[in-house]
Amino acid sequence: MKKEGYRVTGTMSGPRALQLLEDNEYDIVLTDLKMEKVDGVEVLEKSKALHPDAEVIMITAYASIPSAVETMKKGAYDYIAKPFNLDDVRKAVRAALERVALRKENTQLREQLEQFEGKVKIVTQNSMMEKLLETARQIAPTDCNVLITGESGTGKELFARYLHFMSGRSKGPFFAINCGALTEDLLANELFGHEQGAFTGATSQKKGIIESASGGTLFLDEITEMSKAMQVKLLRVLQEKELIRVGGTEPVPVDVRILAASNRNIHEAVLQKRFRQDLYYRLNVVSLHIPPLSERRDDIPLLCQYFLKKYSALMHKEVREISPSVIGLLMNYDFPGNVRELENIIERGVALANDRVVEMAHLPDDLKDLDIKTFRRKEGRYPTLAEQELSYIRWVLPKLAAATNRTTDGLLPHDFARLYGESVMER
Repeated sequence: MKKEGYRVTGTMSGPRALQLLEDNEYDIVLTDLKMEKVDGVEVLEKSKALHPDAEVIMITAYASIPSAVETMKKGAYDYIAKPFNLDDVRKAVRAALERVALRKENTQLREQLEQFEGKVKIVTQNSMMEKLLETARQIAPTDCNVLITGESGTGKELFARYLHFMSGRSKGPFFAINCGALTEDLLANELFGHEQGAFTGATSQKKGIIESASGGTLFLDEITEMSKAMQVKLLRVLQEKELIRVGGTEPVPVDVRILAASNRNIHEAVLQKRFRQDLYYRLNVVSLHIPPLSERRDDIPLLCQYFLKKYSALMHKEVREISPSVIGLLMNYDFPGNVRELENIIERGVALANDRVVEMAHLPDDLKDLDIKTFRRKEGRYPTLAEQELSYIRWVLPKLAAATNRTTDGLLPHDFARLYGESVMER
């Protein structure tokens, strides 16, 4: 590696490697898997905990599918079996360094953009998310309506703010409202405003959020919760660029960009006549689907460090590290609450930490004691209970096989009985 022009630090000791990672920052870590006292998995976990941008390449004579899967799930970049060809190692290092360099360049660009974007910061190193951000940067200046979909907690409003601050409307106002949080009458009043005397207590004219957002951006969260009557009124705003206040008769011109979001299957709502098709087409000029955190696990260490720094500063504490065991647990957790849930976990950890490290003791008890897996429904119609049960069994089979060191064909009746009970065993 030195002949290739790299600055290299070497050690024959796992514990010494952990100390080097504590004291220095490295772009690439090459580590043997089987070592005394501290093995390669511990080095990998420590590296990811301290330096999420670094890439780790595992080298071992004990190559196996399970160990490869384990290390890749924990964030290893590559897995090389002994005896290895030196050219293969060189190629792996070069490829890993290119990824590190690209990530650093993206970080610098994000920091530059952050000065322009104010408080909007989207932290990611995941390829799917980076493509989404690139798409967002392309469509932001076009002023088209955007539909943002994804599970609760994935960051839909954050993406909406990102689009706003990257657009020509960035100097204008940004308003966000949850359509599912208000009754139809209250939502109409909030969005469209009212004229004096429109109803009891309307002692003066009031501008609605749409009118107040003129020249800027309006983010409508949970758009599928909007009633049919409200959908008609919103469609008029999109088509005619004007609105009529509650109790009014005169149209009021507005210039607002609409960004809508839903954690439900909006296409399914259209098919079931719960959401107007014409409004759907007006809103869905461009769609952005934000994947759940379980589909971009490589972001977990990076997000952990980001939230760690954020809450350490907010709480005026010197918490600087998350233990490898905590990172390992979080990397294997399915996060039904997505990024919002991860943020809450790290905030709690910082609040409870007594020294510089967030440990397992600082995590919620249910996270430590339960092995929670989230079974997510795919796009399309709602499945029947029998279909759901069958899909779940198929989803569990590989996990059960791995736990019993068998193939799925080699599972025994008592394996099923242990998991499902006698009533489901035959099925």
